[in-house]
Amino acid sequence: MMSTVLLESKNNVSYIYLNRPGRYNAMDGDMLKELSNVLDQVEQNDDKVVILSGKGKAFSAGGDIGMMTDLAGNDYYKEVMEQIENAVLKLYTMPKIVISAIHGSAAGLGLSLALTADYVAAHQEAKLGMLFIGIGLAPDGGGHFWVRERLGTQRAKQFIWGKQQVKGTEAETMGLVDFLSETDVTEQAAQMAEQILASPINSMLKTKKIYHDHNIDTLKSYLKAERQTQWELLQTKDHREGVQAFREKRQPVFKGI
Repeated sequence: MMSTVLLESKNNVSYIYLNRPGRYNAMDGDMLKELSNVLDQVEQNDDKVVILSGKGKAFSAGGDIGMMTDLAGNDYYKEVMEQIENAVLKLYTMPKIVISAIHGSAAGLGLSLALTADYVAAHQEAKLGMLFIGIGLAPDGGGHFWVRERLGTQRAKQFIWGKQQVKGTEAETMGLVDFLSETDVTEQAAQMAEQILASPINSMLKTKKIYHDHNIDTLKSYLKAERQTQWELLQTKDHREGVQAFREKRQPVFKGI
């Protein structure tokens, strides 16, 4: 069976590739488990920089729509949310500099994952959006926390409520993205990694630790609230209509129920 998450280590950099290109790297339960296992390996290795990227035409389209139906079962829901929370907390607290390299689409959970990074690099034509609202859900994977950190609460709400993806260039202007690339964004991230490795990296990691230790309880409280909120929203008719409309490739008709 093909691995849905690949790990490559070279020149003191760990490259993590989301590898479900036929599904635009949409994440299901098995892929989330693989991601957790890969992050365990990265945590143990000596690499000081991590680059998170996607194979194929996208970074990640988010949670697999097929998984949405399965989430109706409480046990499976709990298991999936634990995997998601585990992955984002690991990326946030790891004593390494994390760079995400976005090309194509980074949507929903895919965007939450990308925003865990210390540096977000994106191709200028990349498209970023939370888009949970399109299927009557709210962000998870710490999405509320990451977007608020970068945009402030008011703009975060409006970005989350928006149904459009913003292009890389606009995302940089907003502050969602730190670096833009006109060429291969993973190569750009590799060049950034070289510069970081030539810096006094322990000094950088101490600053990261001070900020992230201070914020960790806030992030955990967001994750807990997201888990509860998502469970409630999964039971709504609007969510079922959103998924049905997505499958039927039509505009959803929401009724606020």
